Amino acid sequence: KEPLGVCAIVIPWNYPLMMLAWKSAACLAAGNTLVLKPAQVTPLTALKFGELSVKAGFPKGVINILPGSGGLVGQRLSEHPDIRKLGFTGSTPIGKHIMKSCAVSNLKKVSLELGGKSPLIIF
Repeated sequence: KEPLGVCAIVIPWNYPLMMLAWKSAACLAAGNTLVLKPAQVTPLTALKFGELSVKAGFPKGVINILPGSGGLVGQRLSEHPDIRKLGFTGSTPIGKHIMKSCAVSNLKKVSLELGGKSPLIIF
């Protein structure tokens, strides 16, 4: 299989390092480059991760951190034609909006992990 190319992930504020590692590991292991948009309130974890990844030997440009607001940075990522896959963790209304933007731009692959109430059935 061939790498997809440029993948983007938009992660939430809760568990910023865990979500970053969880979402980016598969992307990088498959040979893709990564654009990461951390939550607006927790960008420092991602910025430090980017700094450490360069020290660890990742070539410049493989891991790219883009902090900023979801309405601006997240929207641009979902619309950008060079992004081949986008992963998003967050609310259902924003997930619907991202799906529409991704479909209109270049029909990129999308992985959504959206909010819910975690239903459970106990017998």
